[in-house]
Amino acid sequence: MPKMKTKSSAKKRFKLTGTGKIKRKHAFKSHILTKKSKKRKLALTHATLVHENDENNIKQQLRLK
Repeated sequence: MPKMKTKSSAKKRFKLTGTGKIKRKHAFKSHILTKKSKKRKLALTHATLVHENDENNIKQQLRLK
């Protein structure tokens, strides 16, 4: 049986933390930034964790399970 490949899109978007949680970046930070406030852009800069309801789906895409 051949090896299972990871989804390239998921591989580029998500990183695993040391405790096994999945880290992601915020959307809406790439263009049309003039109308967004400085506070909003700064908040979008920081990475956050994936919600627990989506974790199983992403782990399947990364072939962690």
